Amino acid sequence: MISPRPGTGAVRPLPAAWVLARVSGPSMSPTVRSGDRLLVRRLRPGRVAVGDVVLARFPARPDLLVVKRVHRLLDGDAVDVRGDNPLVTDDSRAYGPAVAVGRVVARLRPRPGRLGPAPAG
Repeated sequence: MISPRPGTGAVRPLPAAWVLARVSGPSMSPTVRSGDRLLVRRLRPGRVAVGDVVLARFPARPDLLVVKRVHRLLDGDAVDVRGDNPLVTDDSRAYGPAVAVGRVVARLRPRPGRLGPAPAG
């Protein structure tokens, strides 16, 4: 279990070093879209940078696993994550600090390739 700050609750790490994730929802559009398949590498605590697209869990909602972009590094292993779609706010603005548990390495389907930077705006 990983805890971003003492007393905030723990989150489960990813079950394997590499996982496949399927995107559900519009929060990261246009970078990734609902239905995209992503290759994700498990992260060790503290191994994340601003701008990375990650799989993250919120201590406030440990059952929820989301794909978001790291907006800001916080204390300990906590990060502020945001979606690339400004109209959807199911991110740190709604649930508070998150813990990045995996870094998205590539999109496998349906449009293979690496993910680009956040859209301007």
